[in-house]
Amino acid sequence: MFVGGLAYSINNQVLEDLFKKFGTVTSAQVISDRYTNQSKGFGFVEMADDAEAQKAIAELNGSSLEGRTINVSVARPKEDNNRGDSRNNRDNNSSGRDFFYKGKR
Repeated sequence: MFVGGLAYSINNQVLEDLFKKFGTVTSAQVISDRYTNQSKGFGFVEMADDAEAQKAIAELNGSSLEGRTINVSVARPKEDNNRGDSRNNRDNNSSGRDFFYKGKR
């Protein structure tokens, strides 16, 4: 499950304890910035049983944790997002040169 809107003070143990009320938690991970090690404000939780996970989503989505409203949903696979960078987007029939060269050709 995806858990968003977390306070920066939330750690893996707090996240696991929150979901343990609904069943067996197989993993709970708050995502941190790789350079600063500060929480990014979201995390992922895996539970052993789908029914328990659905109950946790129903109960916790929109609830308050340390003064912040959290979002809990089924995690989706990461989508390939090149954010409109013309160097990585080959569908626009551009060589990417327009991105680098502003003068005469």
